[in-house]
Amino acid sequence: MTRLTELPAVLMAVRNLRRNRLRSVLAALGIVIGVLAIATLGIFGNVLQLAALNQLGGIGDQVIVSPNQDAGADSLTARDVAEIERIAEGRGTAVPLYSEGAAVSGTGGESGFANIYGTNTPAALFTAESGEVPERHRQGALVGTDLASEVDVRVGSLVEIGGNTYRVIAILAAGEDISPVQPGTAVVLPESEFAAGGYDQVVVQADSGEDARDVADEIRDRLNSREDRVSVLELSSILDQINEFLGLLNQFLLGLGAVSLIVAGVAIFNVMLMSTTERKGEIGLLRAVGVEKGDILRTLVVEATLLGVIGGVVGVVLSIGAALLLWYVSPIGLNIILDPSNAVYLVVAFAFGVVISLASGIYPAWKAANLEPVEALRD
Repeated sequence: MTRLTELPAVLMAVRNLRRNRLRSVLAALGIVIGVLAIATLGIFGNVLQLAALNQLGGIGDQVIVSPNQDAGADSLTARDVAEIERIAEGRGTAVPLYSEGAAVSGTGGESGFANIYGTNTPAALFTAESGEVPERHRQGALVGTDLASEVDVRVGSLVEIGGNTYRVIAILAAGEDISPVQPGTAVVLPESEFAAGGYDQVVVQADSGEDARDVADEIRDRLNSREDRVSVLELSSILDQINEFLGLLNQFLLGLGAVSLIVAGVAIFNVMLMSTTERKGEIGLLRAVGVEKGDILRTLVVEATLLGVIGGVVGVVLSIGAALLLWYVSPIGLNIILDPSNAVYLVVAFAFGVVISLASGIYPAWKAANLEPVEALRD
């Protein structure tokens, strides 16, 4: 039997696609749109998830312990704080805080309202934009960068709070974390500046999200063994819920993209079916001169696969361009756009596009390969 050795299946497929360029382009365009939809929606959803988690920062490592006012507790006792510190030991740092609101005035007369925190160990929660955050805070004031701009003070300036004057020893960086303690508009003073009494809250800065969960569970077990005296806010649980929601959103977006790619597969099926119908005579002649069914089948399947590969490559390139455009027009960082996890969606979209094209071409190819030569030549 004669085989297509002098005309390989790929060359035959390319020739056949060129003969019907408009139809081939339209079929490949469907794959381009489908791959673009899956890859772009997947990347956009993943970028949204990464950007949100990046913006939330380290809140998953924080546990906030405060008195349960519903149970009649107005503050945390020294015993409560000592117990929390023992629980957090080796897994994080517990920072007890006094807190209140007060007006703050600079030496030039400008004033603003700030959250005033009292702690002797601010370094676990705050970082300095200028100056230095002391390990043990005994004197002076740490002023948030936003508040410092508002009241026009800098390191070495004096600020007045509640009739008392303090020298600014550091300007606190605003930070990007979402946390109950916002340093940008805060003033941090030593604990000695507050009236003796219980603490308003304890912030445990854990070493990891897993440590935060363990610490939170142990605090509940020990401090609330008889009654719910304290409220424990484990921020990692909030982070998990946000992450789960964004993951579901991403899956929904991928589903929308997959629908468009399946529609493109139907278009390729139609193109291949029409192509084989129009080429009945040619296929019959090839079969009459001894070309085997497998060669016919292989050639037509390669045609469909080529449509998928070409459409997939173009779709991936356009998706990369769309991702870079997102970086250009939005505040999202390039490091998030270039995160390796985004490449997964490009690979999946390309592979799905090729598979859909191949699946759409199998039946028309099988039908063409099984035509009887006499019947095909007669038509």
